[in-house]
Amino acid sequence: MPRALIIDDSAVERKIIAKVMTALGYSIIEATDGEEGELKAKTIKPDIIVLDVVMPKKDGFQVCRSLKKAPETANIPVIMITSKNQDSDKFWGLKQGAIAYLIKPFNEEDLISAVTKAMV
Repeated sequence: MPRALIIDDSAVERKIIAKVMTALGYSIIEATDGEEGELKAKTIKPDIIVLDVVMPKKDGFQVCRSLKKAPETANIPVIMITSKNQDSDKFWGLKQGAIAYLIKPFNEEDLISAVTKAMV
């Protein structure tokens, strides 16, 4: 079973994302801040990462950039889901290596589409 790492400081958001990812056949690993998420990504090496941007300890931009620079995690697809809705935020997220940038509250179909594209 493929594994999805959900990194978000909101338990409610993690639950919503986990519901979608479970329906797509993923087992779920959770992290509640950027540092924990980065550590889990590097040790567990999930198949996909769904990442919030605004989090304690390390923001999603920093986490994504770090994961994309590390050879062991560089090829793991990252989907950012965040309340930061400015075009410049989306540009910056994609520049860090995210394959998709979704705005909260997100449409479940958009997440499904992003995951499907990531795993092709």
